[in-house]
Formats: sequence, structure tokens, C-alpha cells
Amino acid sequence: MTDPVGKLPSELDQLPDRDAEETAEWAASLDAVTEHAGPHRAAYLMRRTLQHAERVGVPVPRLLETDYVNTIPTSAEPAFDGDEAMEARITAWNRWNAAAMVTRGSRFGVGGHIATFASAAWLYETGFNHFFRGKEGDGSGDQLYIQGHASPGIYARAFLDGRLSEQQLDHFRQEAGGNGLPSYPHPRRLPWLWEFPTVSMGLGPLSAIYQARFNRYLHNRSIKDTANSHVWAFLGDGEMDEPESTAALALAAREQLDNLTFVINCNLQRLDGPVRANFRVVQELEAQFRGAGWNVVKTLWGSAWDELFQLDTTGALVRRLREVPDAQFQTYATRDVAYVREHFFGTGPALAQLASVLSDAKIAECFYTSRGGHEARKVYAAYRAAVEHKGAPTVILAQTVKGYTLGKGFESKNANHQMKKLTSDEFKGMRDLLGLPIPDSAFADGLVPYGHPGADSAEVRYLQERRAALGGPAPARRVQAVALPAPEERAFTALEKGSGKQEMATTMAFVRLVKDLMRDKETGRRWVPIVPDEARTFGMESLFPSAGIYSPLGQTYEPVDRDQLMYYKEAKDGQILNEGITEAGAMADFIAASTSYATHGEPMIPFYIFYSMFGWQRTADQMWQLADQLGRGFIVGATAGRTTLTGEGLQHADGHSHLIASTNPASLNYDPAFAYEIAVIVKDGLRRMYGPEAENVFYYLTVYNEPKRQPAMPEGVEEGILRGLYRFKEGVAASAEAPRLQLLASGTAIHWALEAQELLGSDWGVTADVWSATSWGELRRDALEADEALLRGEQRTPYVTQALEGAPGPVLAVSDWMRQVPDQISQWVEQDYSSLGTDGFGLSDTREAARRHFGVDARSIAVAALAQLVKRGEVPASAVKEARERYGF
Repeated sequence: MTDPVGKLPSELDQLPDRDAEETAEWAASLDAVTEHAGPHRAAYLMRRTLQHAERVGVPVPRLLETDYVNTIPTSAEPAFDGDEAMEARITAWNRWNAAAMVTRGSRFGVGGHIATFASAAWLYETGFNHFFRGKEGDGSGDQLYIQGHASPGIYARAFLDGRLSEQQLDHFRQEAGGNGLPSYPHPRRLPWLWEFPTVSMGLGPLSAIYQARFNRYLHNRSIKDTANSHVWAFLGDGEMDEPESTAALALAAREQLDNLTFVINCNLQRLDGPVRANFRVVQELEAQFRGAGWNVVKTLWGSAWDELFQLDTTGALVRRLREVPDAQFQTYATRDVAYVREHFFGTGPALAQLASVLSDAKIAECFYTSRGGHEARKVYAAYRAAVEHKGAPTVILAQTVKGYTLGKGFESKNANHQMKKLTSDEFKGMRDLLGLPIPDSAFADGLVPYGHPGADSAEVRYLQERRAALGGPAPARRVQAVALPAPEERAFTALEKGSGKQEMATTMAFVRLVKDLMRDKETGRRWVPIVPDEARTFGMESLFPSAGIYSPLGQTYEPVDRDQLMYYKEAKDGQILNEGITEAGAMADFIAASTSYATHGEPMIPFYIFYSMFGWQRTADQMWQLADQLGRGFIVGATAGRTTLTGEGLQHADGHSHLIASTNPASLNYDPAFAYEIAVIVKDGLRRMYGPEAENVFYYLTVYNEPKRQPAMPEGVEEGILRGLYRFKEGVAASAEAPRLQLLASGTAIHWALEAQELLGSDWGVTADVWSATSWGELRRDALEADEALLRGEQRTPYVTQALEGAPGPVLAVSDWMRQVPDQISQWVEQDYSSLGTDGFGLSDTREAARRHFGVDARSIAVAALAQLVKRGEVPASAVKEARERYGF
């Protein structure tokens, strides 16, 4: 309902007013101020009152936006703990070498970015000199998520520090020879330097939040003291448009992750132009983060603006800054002072009066260069405020000029993200601006030179002393090999024995195995079960009371099912990460846990279980991030295949995740059919990922929610299980002349193949051998390696060719996946090869109807097998027609 004047009532209208007269007096005071001093003064007083209420703890709604000024005034800045002039010289060398590296590389057309680091140089340098803890001190050090496009600046600093050579800088983006530097932060390509891949935009901020959360998880579970580890994520304002960038802001605030700081470089530009041409991205981000519960520190203006704000006695300057859109402010930075006087200060008498006392030089300094992100003291104050703030994460919104110090051809230009080089004259101008001792003669060969003050220079000594005091070089990745003991055999033996007459889905078999492994005295506590709000779907509720669901608050309520055996138990030291409905968040959890062996020197064993359709399809970008970060663990696609998940329909029916997974070189992909196969694969996975010679791989297993009797493990099949193929059940020939063929099946499809084996034998006198293809991907990987060996002059036969060598008849492969999945191996099979699969969209129906629809059920397999034998002249041509009629096609 609305009131008589058509306005919606406020929630305050529903609350009793115990002193209506006092309320009226407050309202009258506001009316009086508005009438006599104007609405701007009234708004100012209201904001100051709300800010004061927030500071003293009065429970009122927070302001989502503050004025377009620095959060920390100059008078409140802490003393700068360092030599500002020295740090300016270090920053100048880094700026120069970053630009030189990309420019020199442009000769080979390899690309690179100059403008991003130019804008953010002080954001990094201040952190390296004063805040970022290294790994050679106590604990794990800090975790740094470097903005990908700023990588040349990080390489330049490592060069100044003596960790990189000129030769390496000259091979920026030229890695093939083995001495190059990757384009962006890629741990797999440069594992001693980079810890976190960040250039797939949006994944860096998401991962940083879950890394900070995982640090607390390790601490609360008493696995590693991470109290002194701080996570720093350096981001671009344009990057914040990615949905992953802001997907977990509420989680960070909810769990009070004050061990986390976002530093957003607000240079107001993205790749093609302004981030918010007609709006103000800083104000938008402030509202977004404050609304999510973050502490926000705005570092917008340099010290040159102090005089302007002191002269702004009416508030006209602050109001004008709040109304100018970002694109217009960028224009001010590229136009002359007369333009700024007319278009910025000429909009009102108060501003015109202010401008009349300002020199052209002052206006030029303010509008062309003086930004908070370009001054060490401003950045230092913001960082100090961030690390000292308790109870919430902090975001620093630092305003900069994109392309700063690169000259008028770069600064604030829309195209500067794509500009890859400076001319010699532009470099000389930059040299003069930065005051670097690089003579003109150094340009004699036509190449811009690298600059270095000398290994024993004051700059390098200062840099190294600062880093030594903070715990060593940064960024840096360190791996201290910690092999985990193999768990006791009994957990695996239980599955190897089979299920007898009891039916059990392979999903349940995997969960049962992990539950037993979590009881292991040596390694049990290192398992990290991760599930996106589907634990009950996968039969994991039995883990709730025993392992507990992680919550930094513990359990502050009495659960509704407290009187039940498998009640919902949250605990501060809980082991399960139940993320709610967010596959992206669960994958970020997995990445943090799977790389803990390097980040914290504590190997953890994550397993992440999910509807298979919502894994690789939704979060494959994160799985590439996982591979880049050298993660280890088990990813489990449950309710897999296109026909196993009954009734769910088109979007839930996964027939292609193995195809997507096969594109990732670090992913070992298995589609086990039986519980004992799972046991063998997991046991070997623990050896390969956590043994003395640990490999940087991860496993993708697909499991099914279709209950079946699980057979005992036959003798001698372990190698075939791990390599991808073994003969599970040999057909019994009615006679020596009987036609014969080979049926290869993976996952749940082996049950259709076994039924087809019986039909072919009993109805048509055809003998079929049934093979379990546990991994089409591993068979292909092995075959590709054999092909590569052949190019080196080495003769090696692929395993799949060896396994099927001499097997009579054609080969027919079948799975619950698209035909492209089993077709991966076709070229290395010497027999006639064909396949059946579930190509097309999924549909809602029973399993039986869906399998008949896709032509993969037992009777369809029998018909397809007969068709292959007809081609070979081994059965009459009429057999296919007769079979179709008999089986009701």
C-alpha cells in the first residue's frame, strides 16, 4: 500500500516513536539548515553524522558512498618508514626496464603491455619495500596476486635485484628456447618466481579471497600457523566487471577476512577506452564493497591537491569532482590548462573564484599527474590502514594515470593498452623526467638499453636490505618436498573385494573410500572434502558429524536435526568445505588446497565432488588456472554421463566433460566402471601426487549414481586400469568358427556391453570380449607420446595397440559420452573401429528410454555389432534387419 501522497512507507513508519517531539525537532533542524545554508550543507551534515555514528558503534545503515576525496587526509598520514628519494630512484629504474623490455621484444612481434605497470609502479614498490612478507622469514610469508598486465614491472624489479639477467629480459615472451620469461604470471612456466596465475581476469580476485579463507582454515584446524600471512590482490578497475571478481565479496566480509587486501588500480581505463565513460567507477566500486561489508580506503589525489581542498571553503570543488564522469576527467589530463579552467572550473562562480588564485602550473600538476597512487606516502598510508584494520577485509581504490611517465603519447590515451613500444626520443624524454643516468650514446645501435645502477649500488643495497628485513625475495615460490606416507591398505581392500549381492553406485564407492581414508592416522586430517551444497545428493551426510563443516564461527545455533545421527554440524576446526551453490567458489577452494604444498609447505589432499555437468563446462577456466598453479588433488564428476542422471533434462546431462578435460595436459582423466577400479586409481594418484617423487598433475574421475553389484577385482588388472584398458570378461565361443568382436566400454556403459555380450552369444552365436576402458584420455596420451618418440627416432608401440594386438574381429567402443570421447584412440587401433555414444542434447526420461534414444543400450550395441560383422561378411546381411525387429526398433 501507499500513503495518501503516493509514497511508499518507510520501515521506520512501522516502529513506535517513543518521543515524537524530539524526532520533530531533529527534522526541523535539518529543514532549517536546508533553508538557510542550502541542501549541500544539509547533506554534508547528514554524512558527517552518519560517519560519526559508524565510528562510535551506533547501529545505523552505512553510507555506501563518501565524497570523491582521500579516505585518509594528509594530516592523518603515518610517518613514512623509509627513504622516499631512494625508493623513487628504484621505481624509476623499474619503470625504465619494464618499458625497455617490451619495446625490445616488439622487434619480434611478441607483444606486451607497458601502460599498466607505468600506472601502478608505486603500488608495487611501496609494498615490496614495506609490507610484503617473504618466505624466508617466519611462517609462509604473504601471498601476492600480481595483475597480469603488470608482469614486466615485476621482471624489471627482479632484474634490479639480481634474480634475472639481461638475457632473460630479452627473451620476454620467448620461452621456446628454455631461457625466456612467460608473458604473465605463470607458475608452471616460471615456478621459482610466480605463485599465482592471474591474467585470466576475474579469477585472481576470486582465488585471493578463497586463499585468505583457506589460510584461516589451516590455522583453525591447527595444521599451519598462518596468523602472519596476508593476501594481497592487485587488480584493475576494468577487471572488476568480470562476475568472478565480485562473486565472493560477501564471503570475505562474512568471515571477517582481515588477512586480505584488494588493491584496485583505478586508472579509469580498460583495453579499449574508459571503464565507466559516463559514470565514476571509483564511486561505484566503493558502494559495491562497502555494501558487501568491506573496509574501503580511497587514495585518489596526490599532495598537489591539498592546496585546492584547503581553498574549497564552500564544498564546490568536492561537488564538482563527484559529478564529473570518468571519461571527461581523462580528457582533462590530455588538454591544455585553458581547457581545464573553462570546462572544469568554469561551471560556477565558487569554482571560478578558486581557479583565479591558482597558477597554470598548479592546475597542470593536479590534473595531469598528481594522483594518490603515484605518491609513496599516500600509498604507504593506505597499506598501513589496511593491515591494521581488524574485523573485515580492505579494498584500496588507488587512482592513477595509465601510462604515467611514458610521455604525452601514452598518458591517458584510449589506445595505450595496445601500444607496445616507445621511440628513442620518447625514451630520452622519459629518461630526463625520471632523472636516470643513461647517455644518448647508449642508443647508438638503435635499441633502447637496459639500465642498472650496479650490483653494489645504493639502490640495490637498499632494495635487498628491505627485502631481507621482510623475509626474503618476493614474489617467490618455494617447494619443500614433504612426501606423505601411503595410507593403510584396508581402505582400498574393502572396495577390491566387491560388494557381493549388495548394489552400490560408484559415487557411493568413492565417498566410502574417502571416508575410510580420512580415518587414516597419518594422512586422514589432510583430506579436504569440497562440495557445492550437494553433499546429501552424493551420500556425504555421514561425514557431517564426524568431520564437521568448516565455519570460522563454529556453530552458534542449535541445528534443526540435532537429535538425528547425521546432523548438520559446523565447527571452527571442521574439515569439510561446503560452499553453498557456487562451483566457482568450490574450485577456488580446491586450487588453494591443492597448492598448499607450495604456498605453506603443507600438502593437503582435496577432493571436490560435483554434478559432472557443472564442472568442466562451468569452471574449465579455473581448471586451467589449477594446472598453471601446479595443483594436485582429485576432481570428481558425480552423476556423470548423459543418461545416468534421470529426469534432469538437457542442461544437466553431461556427455562431454571428458572431451573438455582431455584438452588439459595436467589432468589425468578416468571413467572407472567398478569400485575396485576407483580404489586402484586413487591409490596410484596418492602415490603420484604425494609420494617421494610428486608430480604436478591432478585427477578427474567420473562416477555414477546408478546402483550396481560391484565385482571383486580380478588378478593382474592393475596395470590395465591405470594405463586405460584391460579385458574384463572374455567371451565364450560356441565354436571355433563363431564370429568374434571386441567391445570396449567405460564407466556405466560396461553394464550395457556385458548384457550385449550375452545377447550376441545367445541370439546370434557371436562371441564378444568385453574390455573396461578406464581412461580414453590416458590411452591417447600414451599414444601421442609414442608418436613423439617416433619423431626422435625411437620405436615404441602405443599401449592401446599392444593391448588389442591380435584380438579377433572389429572393435566397437561404447560409453555414456559423445562418440568423440572414445574416438580419441581410433587411429592407434589396428582393427576396424567404430563407436557408439550419446551425441546431441540430453532429455528427461528414464535411463532405459534415454539409452534407447541415443542407441547405446544393450540391444542397440548388439545391432551395431552385427552391422560391423555384416560389413566383414561374417554374418548374413539379414541379421541386422532381424535383430532390429526382434529388439523392437
